Amino acid sequence: MTLENLLTNKSFGGWHKQYRHPSQSLNCDMRFAIFLPPQASEKSPVPVLYWLSGLTCTDENFMQKAGAHRIAAELGIAIVAPDTSPRGDDVPDDADRSYDFGLGAGFYLNATQSPWNTHYHMYDYVVSELPALIEKTFPVTKQRFISGHSMGGHGALTIGLKNPDLYSSITAFSPICNPTQTPWGQKAFQHYLGDNRESWKDYDACELLKKDKASQAILIDQGLSDDFLEKELKPERLAAAAQENSTNLTLRQHEGYDHSYYFIASFIEDHLCFHNKHRG
Repeated sequence: MTLENLLTNKSFGGWHKQYRHPSQSLNCDMRFAIFLPPQASEKSPVPVLYWLSGLTCTDENFMQKAGAHRIAAELGIAIVAPDTSPRGDDVPDDADRSYDFGLGAGFYLNATQSPWNTHYHMYDYVVSELPALIEKTFPVTKQRFISGHSMGGHGALTIGLKNPDLYSSITAFSPICNPTQTPWGQKAFQHYLGDNRESWKDYDACELLKKDKASQAILIDQGLSDDFLEKELKPERLAAAAQENSTNLTLRQHEGYDHSYYFIASFIEDHLCFHNKHRG
């Protein structure tokens, strides 16, 4: 597989690198970023946190704005941030080029409906293809943690819950917790997955927790001045589902914080330390 290095930056003794590669899952070229802490070497591989970003974002938002490199370097944890959707001239986009569907809005699922099902298989890419590439190429172990923001928080929750053997712990900032019942989720699921609403539940964290208790510990941070909280995010529903089956889920709510990367940067250290407690 061709792996093209687009960017390299020294950061806190480690390295931030950006790559492009052809993706079989998505049938297009994909881009991802990786932060390798100074401890990472062939003799001393490190675990990996997979970070999933939100609507309109790319791999660059988290790496440039979250301020995660310092604590990741101290703890010896690599961070991998994929793009949020397939991209390219042949990849279909929303006809109205809206921000909440199409390019930049892959929702971390496997689309079943035409024309989206040719490219929009972000679930397979994040769970299988990208980790195989990372583990083959870089000095990392097979231990994975997963986290994300907003749409990416939805992705982190659903991917982590569906694959407890692959992810040791789960965290999220401002996640879309119940997308089958909110406008962002309903719009995306209708297009990507079709009219069978039962199939939508496979990508809804609330529905997944109603079926099975999570085996991993989960941490969620939510700002109470988030403009999307009431209409789109619904963290209280996820907390209720977790309480019903005694899932180890901590929901922290913060006065004054919004949906931005200022919020993420304020608490990203807590999330990395949370994952570090669950490393093998």
